[in-house]
Amino acid sequence: MSNSSYVERTGGPIHKRIPVDDTFERLVCDECGFINYINPKIVVGSVCTWEDKFLLCKRSIEPRKGYWTIPAGYMEERETSIEGAMREAQEEACAEIAIDSLLGVYNIARISQVQLIYRAKLVTPNIAAGPESLEVGLFTWDEIPWDELAFPSVHWALGHFREVEGQTDFAARPEGAMGL
Repeated sequence: MSNSSYVERTGGPIHKRIPVDDTFERLVCDECGFINYINPKIVVGSVCTWEDKFLLCKRSIEPRKGYWTIPAGYMEERETSIEGAMREAQEEACAEIAIDSLLGVYNIARISQVQLIYRAKLVTPNIAAGPESLEVGLFTWDEIPWDELAFPSVHWALGHFREVEGQTDFAARPEGAMGL
C-alpha cells in the first residue's frame, strides 16, 4: 500500500482519481495525499451439523429477512476467520461450535465480498435464536427449505458439504462467482 506510513490527515477535499503508480480510481485528499482504499468485505461462516442435521437460521434483518441461512456474517477487525465464524454461530444461533476445516471460498465480485465458509459440528444441540435470527432449527438434508434459502452461497456451501461429507482430507472448494 503506497500510504503505508501514517500522515496527518487534513480533512481536505476528497476527489476520485487514479493515484500515481496505481491502476484503480481511489478517493484521494488533495491537501495531504491520503488515499482511501476501499477493499472487499470478508464474510465468515460455517455449515454446522448435529448428527445428521444442519443448523439454519431464519434472518430477522435485511437483506433477505425471513429467509434461511447458515450462521455467517462480516469478519470483525482483530479476529481470525475461525474466531469470526464461531462468533457468528454464537450471535445468530446461540450455538457453540467446533470448526473442522475450511469448506469453501466464494468470491462474489459484484458485491465485493469474499466468503470463507467452514465445516463445523455443534458441541451441543442447544440452540436459540439470537438478535439477527427470527428462529433457528436443525434440519435433515431432505427437510432443508431449499426454496427459502437466503443466498446462492448458502446453496453452494451446503452442496460442498454434501460432496465432502465423511472425508477428512480434502481441499477447500473455490467458487468463482464473478457474475453473481
